[in-house]
Amino acid sequence: MMLAPAGAGASVDPESALHAYARARLADGEGALGMAVENYRNALRQDPARIEIARRSYVQGLESGDRALALRSAALLDGAGMMPRDGTLLLIGEALARRDWGGASALVDRMTGEGNFAFLAPIVRSWIALGEGRYAPPVIEPKDRFAALGARYVDEHAALQTIMKGDVQAAVPMIRRALAVRGRDGGPLRIAFAAQLAGKGAKAEALMLLPVGDPDFATARSDIGKGRVPSASITPAQGYARLLARMAIDLATDPAGATLGLRLVRMATFADPDGAEGHILTARLLTGQEHGAAAAAVARNVGPKSWFAPFARAELVDALAQAGDKEGALSLARAQAAEPGAAPERQVRLGRLLADQRDFDGAAAAFRTAQAGFADGKVPWTLLLFEGSALEQGKRWAEARKVLEQAAIIAPDEPMVLNYLGYAQIERRQNVDAALALIKKASALRPDDPTIADSLGWAQFVTGDVDSALPSLERAAVGAPADATINEHLGDALWTAGRRYEARYAWEAASVYAEGEIAARLAAKRREGLTPEYAAP
Repeated sequence: MMLAPAGAGASVDPESALHAYARARLADGEGALGMAVENYRNALRQDPARIEIARRSYVQGLESGDRALALRSAALLDGAGMMPRDGTLLLIGEALARRDWGGASALVDRMTGEGNFAFLAPIVRSWIALGEGRYAPPVIEPKDRFAALGARYVDEHAALQTIMKGDVQAAVPMIRRALAVRGRDGGPLRIAFAAQLAGKGAKAEALMLLPVGDPDFATARSDIGKGRVPSASITPAQGYARLLARMAIDLATDPAGATLGLRLVRMATFADPDGAEGHILTARLLTGQEHGAAAAAVARNVGPKSWFAPFARAELVDALAQAGDKEGALSLARAQAAEPGAAPERQVRLGRLLADQRDFDGAAAAFRTAQAGFADGKVPWTLLLFEGSALEQGKRWAEARKVLEQAAIIAPDEPMVLNYLGYAQIERRQNVDAALALIKKASALRPDDPTIADSLGWAQFVTGDVDSALPSLERAAVGAPADATINEHLGDALWTAGRRYEARYAWEAASVYAEGEIAARLAAKRREGLTPEYAAP
């Protein structure tokens, strides 16, 4: 824990800071956010001088959304000269929320000096200027070594500020560039721009941003058509919150940045507590870190009449599923998928939930419906792979094979497609030479993937090349030591190669994670060895 008691040999009161801290760490490790934050709060109150408590309380305060705990911890760390660099971002948000433009400006200077987030400075300063009554849109200096980072965010903020100034035509190209950066994930941003445009009387320009017939935008289109539009301009704190939220979601695309991303998006909700986009993105990142219950609570902060409600409900589906409420998630996913004009994403979400519930026929039907949403006929290979997988697992192999072969035609160099089609045939001992060739190609394209290495090794084993199979399967087991299938395959190959002791060890490793028929088969192999009736499929 890296936390020493106040004095050597001192007796510890059960309610001491140390015990509260220990309880907090245990709860933290179990993913119990509520219990963890309560105990961090108690530990910090009882012993605010302990830097380790303050450090952990700071992180937990941010990740759990406890603004007071995060700020108190940040103040203690700052006083000790040990505040994390992202703490400056937290303090900037607080200064902007207080309308303390001078304090915010000084903190931006500090952020620039610290270096980590200096590329944000032009955008933050533009919002400070707006708070002071000046229009000074953000400009990224091309020669700045971090110009590319700042350029990713600048158009959104320049567009919003230009709209607020009343120059709609000048904002239009900025809006287009900002939406292009966000790609398919730009739905909420479309609504945000439309709200500001409609608020300035640019009704036609606002409606052009919102696709006709798409239920994600139906409420916004209806309200704009009836003249029910927001009147308030974006405050500097809200603009800053948008900046943090955008950066958070970009960071979270890399698993290594997920934790920092969650901290930043929580800071966004502190700066703009009522901002729907901040809650939507917070829910997404919480779900991604397996805090489904907390994510569901955050997603519900977006009211049913909000223009952003459809996007919040999509995150709620994923959160409920992650939290174990499969029926609740499925019910909501069905309702969203049944709405007229539902986008393919809704059908895919439903299909994946149905597949998790082992309703493979329903899943395949949902994936086919998603494909129908591509009017140009350019169906993504991913949807074909989803459908083929559902059909194959639903024991409709003849249909599955046709769909998977179609996917392979569309994406002849996609390892996931090649591997699935090849392995499914190896399992059935069909076209084994052609199937092995598919898997070899997949392995060459993605040599470090343990799943593909397993497919390759098993295909080599099935075709009688045990000597080649063993290195492939051993590499797969190193890459995915908790995979029951990989370890069983390795055990079967080891036994066939005469390495009986090692084979039983591999089967033992597989049995730790196996269930049902697989567990029974492994138990029999450990007792009696490999026989034809106990061979892996």
